[in-house]
Amino acid sequence: MAVTTVANATDRLPGETVDAVVIGGGAAGLNGALMLARSRRSVVVIDSGDPRNAPADGVHGLLGLDGTPPAELLRVGREEVRRYGGLVVGGEVTSARPATPAEWGDPRFSVTLADGRTLTARRLLVATGLRDTLPEVPGLAEHWGHGVVHCPYCHGWEVRDEPIGILATGPASIHHALLFRQLTDDLVYFTRGTELGADTRARFAVRGIEVVDAQVDRVVTAEDGTVAGVRLSGGRLVPRRVLAVATRLRARTEGLEGLGLPMTDLPGGMGRGFAAGVAGTTDVPGVWVAGNATDLMAQVGASAAAGALAGAHMNADLAAADTEAALAAAQPGGGPA
Repeated sequence: MAVTTVANATDRLPGETVDAVVIGGGAAGLNGALMLARSRRSVVVIDSGDPRNAPADGVHGLLGLDGTPPAELLRVGREEVRRYGGLVVGGEVTSARPATPAEWGDPRFSVTLADGRTLTARRLLVATGLRDTLPEVPGLAEHWGHGVVHCPYCHGWEVRDEPIGILATGPASIHHALLFRQLTDDLVYFTRGTELGADTRARFAVRGIEVVDAQVDRVVTAEDGTVAGVRLSGGRLVPRRVLAVATRLRARTEGLEGLGLPMTDLPGGMGRGFAAGVAGTTDVPGVWVAGNATDLMAQVGASAAAGALAGAHMNADLAAADTEAALAAAQPGGGPA
């Protein structure tokens, strides 16, 4: 699948220890950085420039910004972070690990980029997002983000009344079908060898959802480059204009193995992300997670809100550490604060 890269002017990486490094420059990462920067924290966002929603024409379901192109939303977000003194650095993190013993009350983390540059931070926000894994159906990936969609709330209105096909990947696809049926009267469910019980078939029948049990051979592309339909193993072409797929969701974990962050799984093997507690806290002191890296189903608005909450929580944690350091320095022999 082709990856669209978001243009991103880069700031200079600071040499001194910063309050926070945000790994990932999407909605969650930028909003977390915004909260930190507005609290006068030194914060650096490391952004690889390949957001999950880059193929989409617009962000939907986001109040006041519905339909905004993803690249434009991120461009404005980077400007806002920089307005308050935050830095946005283009690059890929290849290593992030603790640089101080776990028992330290005010930890440090070492972050290394692919080009060898390094920086040290007191706190980390992991907002790397996720990757959608499509089923291996020939011809499917080339239509991802346009004729092939995954979310009825993100893309549903735009594909309303079209002939839609559900390419089943597991139990989640049954729920998918019921949601997309709200958007079109012409819906076909391709089981692709997945189980579909009699009760579900009855429910599909009363909603007018056609079930096709034959194996799918490939997705056929029309002369204009759009989806023409689904070719079955026996040769039959089922005309469709849009295909909906419940993708497998995997948090981006590359380079973060050294942090030892725990992971959690969605039921049915549909996804795997970072485990998080209140406000994105993790089992690793000094590390927070936010957005699709931990909430695999979150849309842009929810991811941004989670980033903001994590950023505020991080600032509070830093404020407590600053106070403890000042108190220790004020004690006899404690040295300057």
